[in-house]
Amino acid sequence: MPSRKKTAMFASAFFTCVCSFVMICVVLATQHWMSSQVRFSGTNSSVTVSLNYGLFSGTCEQFVDAGLQVSEKTFQVADNLSKTKAKSMITAIIVILVLSLLSSLLSSGFSCTNAVSNPYQTFLGPTGVYTWNSLCGIFVLTAMILFPVNIEENGLSVELARGCFSFLHTHIKSAHTYGYSYWMMLLIIFLNIASIIIIYFYDHARYYKKKEQERPIENAPKDVILF
Repeated sequence: MPSRKKTAMFASAFFTCVCSFVMICVVLATQHWMSSQVRFSGTNSSVTVSLNYGLFSGTCEQFVDAGLQVSEKTFQVADNLSKTKAKSMITAIIVILVLSLLSSLLSSGFSCTNAVSNPYQTFLGPTGVYTWNSLCGIFVLTAMILFPVNIEENGLSVELARGCFSFLHTHIKSAHTYGYSYWMMLLIIFLNIASIIIIYFYDHARYYKKKEQERPIENAPKDVILF
């Protein structure tokens, strides 16, 4: 059976891993990644399309300068994209987040295993927790980088606006605001770092304790040597 200290440390790491897993699920499920105001020039007036979307679905509204507002529409992100690059990058982000979900799940399993037992295999110990938490953090960071690249380089919001209202003309300008679903990924990375730090402190303390127990005899007290 593991010591109380080990159980407490790995239980704390398990809690952070579970929180990370839950947040990745929320990030994938919600559509509050991006709010965009995309402006187009029309025949007689300019048109503004308001978009709120995530990786799978979103909503769009159209506003004309004359004051006319078209009712809100719901759309599927994949169906509204015609550009191969934008669609491929959205797919890549989804795949990367699914991989981070699996990494977080494995990290939770490894942390739980170490909290209740002492596995013989080295990889099932702290090394496994380091590995899966690091991979999860790297996957989430990659998704955080790819999404803005898709917005700026591939014109994701413009493509989605055109998918909602096909008669739109020349794109003038866009304004983007990242939603809480996007910024939650930053918290997921911090949770993964916290898990690694917790296990590092435990592993570091265990290492020095082991070194103390293996001190050479010359470091022992003189009266013990004489005895």
